[in-house]
Amino acid sequence: MQVLNFYSAIFADQLRRGRKTATIRLGDKSHSYRKNELVLVTIGYKYSPRERIFEAVIDQVEVKPINKLSPRDIEHDNPEFRRTEELVTSLEQIYGRKVALTDTVTVVRFSQVIDPAIRDRMRGMGGTQN
Repeated sequence: MQVLNFYSAIFADQLRRGRKTATIRLGDKSHSYRKNELVLVTIGYKYSPRERIFEAVIDQVEVKPINKLSPRDIEHDNPEFRRTEELVTSLEQIYGRKVALTDTVTVVRFSQVIDPAIRDRMRGMGGTQN
């Protein structure tokens, strides 16, 4: 199973609450992620323990220059961002280099896969009976 990993624990809450439903990765990553592919979403750093957040299905993989990103693309990646400049600053911090508006990015949209047993327990439909 492919892993969709996030380095910052800041994203864990956004992911769990369903507020983060995409990731924007620098470069053309279309060879790494495919539509309808099942992935494991995790948080953690390379060579360190990672926290399993949930399984997800890749809904869409789109490659385009940063200056062609829509506000919706940016918001789905980080619900706190609205402007391209905010995304560029974030990408520069993550990748440790200057990022231009003409640089290519890959927008990976995903949907959480919900276990029916867990969903039913959360709604009070499962578990013990009286």
